[in-house]
Order: sequence, then C-alpha cells, then structure tokens
Amino acid sequence: MTDSLAAIFESVIAGNVDKTEEHVQSALASGVPAEKLLHAGLIRAMDEVGARFEQGEMFVPEMLIAARAMKGGLAILKPQLTEAGIDYLGRVVIGTVKGDLHDIGKNLVGMMLEGSGFEVIDLGIDVPPDRFAGAAREHRANVVGMSALLTTTMLQMKDTVEAIEDIGLRDQVVILIGGAPVTQTYAEEIGADGYAPDASRAVALAKSLLGAKAPSI
Repeated sequence: MTDSLAAIFESVIAGNVDKTEEHVQSALASGVPAEKLLHAGLIRAMDEVGARFEQGEMFVPEMLIAARAMKGGLAILKPQLTEAGIDYLGRVVIGTVKGDLHDIGKNLVGMMLEGSGFEVIDLGIDVPPDRFAGAAREHRANVVGMSALLTTTMLQMKDTVEAIEDIGLRDQVVILIGGAPVTQTYAEEIGADGYAPDASRAVALAKSLLGAKAPSI
C-alpha cells in the first residue's frame, strides 16, 4: 500500500495525469480503500504542492498541471467515494463574476479546493449575482468563491454579497474573493469574509474560516 500511495503522490507532484490515473486504478484493483487513496495520496500531494508554492519552489504553471493530475485521479475515485458516503470538508460554489470571461485563476482555485477535500460546484464565467445566490441555496454551500480580473467587473462582487444577503444566507456561508485587482481592503468594504491572492492561500483561508460558519451538508 505504501508503494502505491507514494507513486500517486509523486505522479501528482510531477503533473503526470496518465500515471496518476494508472496508479489510482492499480491501487483500487489491489484493494486499497478509495478514502485512503484520497487522503494519503491525492490530498497529501496537493498539500505538498501548496507548501512548495508558498516556499517559492513551485509556480502557477506547475500548480496547474499538478492539479490536473489530481483531478484525473479524483475522477476515478469519485464513484467509490460517493458509494462509501465519504464526507467532504465543505461544499464550495465558485465562479467568475458577471461581465468577466477570465477563468484560469478560478479553475486553479477550484482544482486546489477539490484536491484538498472540498466538493466544488463550478458555475463557470460571467456569473450574475442571483445565480451565485441561487446556487448557494440549491447546493447548501458552505463557501461562495468569486473571481474577477477587471476593475470594472469586480464591482459585481458587492452585488453578489448583497444578493446572498437578500435570500437570507449571509450568516450561513463564507464568502471569499480573489483576482488581480482585488484586495483585502476591498473584501472588507463589500462585506466578504476574506481575500486570497492565490489558489494555495484560498484553500488555507477556506479551511480556517469554515470553523466559524459551517452549516450541515
């Protein structure tokens, strides 16, 4: 089992999708529980990717390919995890705000969250405030994450916070924002719970804030 977990760990770090999928399939076939592969293989690898990024040993392109490798392995595990009723750390609704078509940063955050044990509902790009709010209610989200790359579109974040307030969910979800023009000061101005400058810190922030606001899922 140790060898298979190490192989998964290394293939994710290397960003090798094919090898990750191969190792996950092989480990499942040999009887290693899906939950073990998730936590000791995929999540452990993504924790290491985040740590290396924080230390300046990995950069966004390497994070992205590692996250894609993790996602390939996770796709194989999901049916077994669902059948076993494995709990997620939380449920996240994520998207790029209305008027903004940029998604690279948002995609990376979503994959890093998945790799860290969250369930992610990705609404895509050009998402209006009412759709964020509606999805948060429909999916009983713990976290709403918004991304914007333009100073003109980041204004939609305030409208989204208000839309979530209007349907009575503000006290039940953590709202996180990010993107090139966004700052912690802006997060405070619009009533968001926090700002993350990159995917690694978005994961850490989501984990740290969920203790204060975590509805049952």
